[in-house]
Amino acid sequence: MNWIDIGAVDEIPVRGSRIVKTRDGCVAVFRTGPDEVFATSDRCPHKGGPLSEGIVHDRKVTCPLHNMVYSLETGKAQGADEGVIETYPVRVEAGRLLLDGSRFAARGAA
Repeated sequence: MNWIDIGAVDEIPVRGSRIVKTRDGCVAVFRTGPDEVFATSDRCPHKGGPLSEGIVHDRKVTCPLHNMVYSLETGKAQGADEGVIETYPVRVEAGRLLLDGSRFAARGAA
């Protein structure tokens, strides 16, 4: 894995998020607890809603456009409708957020 330091965990409020821009699009990084973080695609596959602006609860996020609920762990939609958002490895180390950038680098290679 290719871990990239994307900032301090304290820069994201608990039950909040922030955006990390990559050449492949935006990644939403969510903080659900003091040292619990998740990273997903920022776009809802149904209506393109910005998930980073959604409501973070438990280990889930609710899309701000149409209330679809996604698991931050698996990316799977919950409820009658089906859908999946992409998830990315992220961790906290010594108070810093580290995002695995190897998937982004692999997409850019030709």
